[in-house]
Amino acid sequence: MKCPQCHKNSSRVVDSRPADNGHVIRRRRECENCGYRFTTFERVEEIPLLVIKKNGNREEFNRDKILRGIMRAAEKRPVGMDKITEIVDKVESKVRAVGGNEISSQAIGQYIMDILVDVDDVTYIRFASVYRQFKDMRAFAQELNDLMKRGHKQD
Repeated sequence: MKCPQCHKNSSRVVDSRPADNGHVIRRRRECENCGYRFTTFERVEEIPLLVIKKNGNREEFNRDKILRGIMRAAEKRPVGMDKITEIVDKVESKVRAVGGNEISSQAIGQYIMDILVDVDDVTYIRFASVYRQFKDMRAFAQELNDLMKRGHKQD
């Protein structure tokens, strides 16, 4: 494994432990050249999953896109990286559990929103505003009203 610090290809595993309910192996590594420690994750290579976009195009499922989207929505909010990674793991598990090798981007977005609504109201609204592409203030206000009716606390 190449060291992210010095870019030499000589590191050793210091610690290994299961993560994500045993679906992932988390490894702590140490570069034998510079001593830098870093973490890697090993997971089973899954059958390619295609996402059907709104325009009908298909692209390979990419968990990093989900991660980046949630990170943007959670910027400057009390949602830690561990929680964001947990959300991405849950969404990916749900997507793969559906079966088949294709899923719509709308279904993925809904899975994310179903989780975010119970994590942080502001993060949920930020994500919803991009995902649902509100056409005007009335649609945005309706989403806020629906959220308040569900009894979520406001920060």
